[in-house]
Amino acid sequence: MTPVLLFLAQEDYCHKLDKLQWLIDNGSFLVLPISMEENLREQYHPPLVAWPCESECLRSFCYLMYTSGSSGKPKGVCGTEIGLLNRFLWMQDLYPVEEGDLVLFKTQISFIDHLPEFLGAILANCTLVTPPFNELKENILCVIDFLQGYFINKLVAVPSLIRAILPDLKSPRYAMVRNSLKLLILSGEVFHVSLCEMLMKLLPQTSILNLYGSTEVTGDCTYFDCKRLALVMQNQVLASIPIGLPLSNCDVVLVGEDAPIEGEIYVGGQCVAAGYYKYPYIMPLEQMELPLHCDVQCPGDGYRTQPFFKTGDFARKLPSGDLVFLGRKDRTIKVNGQRVALEEIEGAFRDHPDVVDAAVICHDVDGEILLLEAYLLLKQMIEETEELKYSLRSWMMSKLPQMMIPSSILFTRSLPLTSSGKVDYSSLAASTHSVIRIKNTVEEVPPGDLIDVIQKAFSDALMVEKIAVDDNFFDMGGNSMSAAYASFKLGIHMKLLYTFPTPLKLQMALLSSNNALRINSDSGLGLSELHGDMLLSNYRVSSYLGSKPRARLLWSDSDGDNDNPSKHLKATKEGSPSDDDFWNLNPPVHTSCSFSRCNKGSHGGNREGNCLSYLYWSNMLVKDRKGFLQELWKACIDSCVDASPLVVFLGNDVRLFIGSHSHKFVCLDAKSGNLCWETKLQGRVECSAEILDDFSQVVVGCYEGKIYFLDYLNGSICWKFQTSGEVKSQPLVDKCSHLVWCGSYDHNLYALDYKSYQCIYKFQCGGSIFGSPAIDEMQRKLFVAATSGHVTALTVQALPFKKLWKQDLGAPIFGSLSIISSNGNVICCLVDGTVVVLDTNGFIIWKARTGGPIFAGPCISKALPSQVLVSSRDGSIYSFEMETGNLLWNHNIGHPISSSPCADEDLQLITDVSTVSECLICVCDSSGCIHVLRIDLHALGYSNRNEKNVVHEFARLDLEGEIFSSPVMIGGRIFVGCRDDHVYCIKLDVETDHINSRSKSLPS
Repeated sequence: MTPVLLFLAQEDYCHKLDKLQWLIDNGSFLVLPISMEENLREQYHPPLVAWPCESECLRSFCYLMYTSGSSGKPKGVCGTEIGLLNRFLWMQDLYPVEEGDLVLFKTQISFIDHLPEFLGAILANCTLVTPPFNELKENILCVIDFLQGYFINKLVAVPSLIRAILPDLKSPRYAMVRNSLKLLILSGEVFHVSLCEMLMKLLPQTSILNLYGSTEVTGDCTYFDCKRLALVMQNQVLASIPIGLPLSNCDVVLVGEDAPIEGEIYVGGQCVAAGYYKYPYIMPLEQMELPLHCDVQCPGDGYRTQPFFKTGDFARKLPSGDLVFLGRKDRTIKVNGQRVALEEIEGAFRDHPDVVDAAVICHDVDGEILLLEAYLLLKQMIEETEELKYSLRSWMMSKLPQMMIPSSILFTRSLPLTSSGKVDYSSLAASTHSVIRIKNTVEEVPPGDLIDVIQKAFSDALMVEKIAVDDNFFDMGGNSMSAAYASFKLGIHMKLLYTFPTPLKLQMALLSSNNALRINSDSGLGLSELHGDMLLSNYRVSSYLGSKPRARLLWSDSDGDNDNPSKHLKATKEGSPSDDDFWNLNPPVHTSCSFSRCNKGSHGGNREGNCLSYLYWSNMLVKDRKGFLQELWKACIDSCVDASPLVVFLGNDVRLFIGSHSHKFVCLDAKSGNLCWETKLQGRVECSAEILDDFSQVVVGCYEGKIYFLDYLNGSICWKFQTSGEVKSQPLVDKCSHLVWCGSYDHNLYALDYKSYQCIYKFQCGGSIFGSPAIDEMQRKLFVAATSGHVTALTVQALPFKKLWKQDLGAPIFGSLSIISSNGNVICCLVDGTVVVLDTNGFIIWKARTGGPIFAGPCISKALPSQVLVSSRDGSIYSFEMETGNLLWNHNIGHPISSSPCADEDLQLITDVSTVSECLICVCDSSGCIHVLRIDLHALGYSNRNEKNVVHEFARLDLEGEIFSSPVMIGGRIFVGCRDDHVYCIKLDVETDHINSRSKSLPS
């Protein structure tokens, strides 16, 4: 028997059947058009159809509902009676409608939500108010008139529709709506906290529910009652309302690497449909059996063996058990290698006090995201937009990382909606009418001026005087940090700069595609107006692009095994290190300890700075005698070495660990430069490594988002953990809890248990994490900073870890944090050149300014008590008094500095055998020069001191490539990576005339 598709319509609609040919083909139906007008006149006797339940057998399905096809071709979902009945009984049990209630039946019958809306009212014996669907289709906003005119008690809608009628809902004219509406059910879209708070204030007597589901799960499978919002948000910072807990007889589980805390939503139970209809078969849904380790919410009998529907949506579980919707695959894109949920950007805009609604779309070329575009609906159209312009961009900068901020912000009088009331993103991308471009916000720069704007941005980012129109940004010395800097000034996504690296090519790209790609010249040239004097245009350092004389006599390392290049790197030496007593002390001074950037280190698992016992030179020279730097060895790692080295002493062994852009991570003998082992990772390495407290494994992250745990002895991979973004943050070892803390570009801070090899905690920081977090092990407090400018404190005494406070410092933070051991205060360096110290409660103790941006963390050292050292892109190193923030001294080395300084805590200059008078620090500038500065500790105590009395350049050495690696200096040895593809070991020495130089332990 051939099934028949019954098409009920008015006669003038029958001609539209040709548009449904896909539906006819899919089901192999015969089509029987019936005129409702004719049949209504003839239908005066009761139908002779038998009641379905009289058959007393369960049918495979009872209705066929097609999906919207937003993720592909529409699919016919075979829904079941048991699913509909379960949905009705759950609602009637918790949120019943009663006889006499009025329910607005506004959902089109092509959407699943119409079934519980229609059948729920019929089964509960309510009055169903059905407005003309043609009228709703032409103007969905007229729904407010039906709410008012019929005193509606229950409404089902999408959040964007409620947001659109919100101004009317607030007006006195529609006061009756606020009094009559008892139940408001929202579903189908992300429900933002800002909208919920407005509704709860406007409708205090109304129950507001947020439901989640799809056609495949009978419309809904989880719910959240907004009356619980205040309780849930006591310990959580949320941008969207949770989708909540499962309905009765529904099983919901999160599946993925981070499950059960975060993952893809899988649904089982009575709500799941029978399958997809494809005549004459019912095809199974996209299902899978539940993994044994998964944690199911509201399990029923036999839930392990039942199939679970794979939704394609992602969620995070809160401590309360409620789920928070994270995004959908088709609304999640990648920008600069990072996953971005467009809903998150829209939510940040909606939180702005002048914005009613927002929609964000992306433009792409050949599948690569090049431009994010935001459409904003304002509370009122404002003619003078200067204040609003700065407010919006500053607001977004404080909420999101730069790569998530749309390049174009457009203002519209209304957002296009689908027939169900959702935002119609496809129409938004295709249409240009009704959009008002505010010229002051998104300014079209004339072609002649645009090239000047781009050249100035390149010049400021690279710190060079002139840029030609065909100069390649990256050939001129650009890197990821300066690219982010230039993109930020131009108001474009960094992907554009990588794709079009010359001013001329970038100009052509920005002027192409019918002006679809635009440039915000105001936000670029007037950036200081957004963040104070974030980018100082009045400072200038010498160009470092000119050639510098470099001469070095190198010869091959005769000890290397050149016959096995896969096992040994080729090291080159100047001089022999064998005559140096520092590396051959017996017993060794450092028995088990590690040294890394910013004078951070550990000793047998205890973090106390770097010094176990000091070494020093007994130097009887005149103070102004110069030292010199000599290359001991260098090792090639096949690509740029931007990471900072980790040096580990274990017994008589001294090992150096470092990675490069070639994906290689190597372990070298720090004495000779010979290779101990190498491991190829899946992404390039730019962050420093860390070693576990038992010295068994080395931990390092890479650009592909993986965090590796490598065996100390042979480099084999013990475990790896996948994040959702690039990892540029140095891991932090918390030996008390056996945890490694590490941040990612995906905005999350992860706590990884290195005993059980699992992620036990993840914290959303609101921005990408570049620098390493810091931990106060005594107080069990952890501090983390993000590019959003936020610093967050967590208590990590025991699970569940909790947020203590969050401080917005107003500018991105790229460098690592440091803790002052004496009082627990936290030192933060901001990209706008500000240094901020926060106390343990998040209050600002002091602020200080440098003359340029800061991209690296501060250095605090026992060798320089009470001083905080900070290096800046203006070419200067600054010393601030630790307690007050007063400037003690600063010294300009003539070239930009992008890395942290390091004080030598194992070698100090003295004037006699008992008094330490001077300290040495190492600073590397971006041009490739290593500077050793001598700090006169006695001169700091003079009231009339000046910089020339305190700081002297003791030695310097030019390398053949740029340096973005922070050096590590130990006992006169400097270890540093370079962009000439090598890692270096440099020895500090002095002229031998009349010198008595020896090495021994300092008296205690």
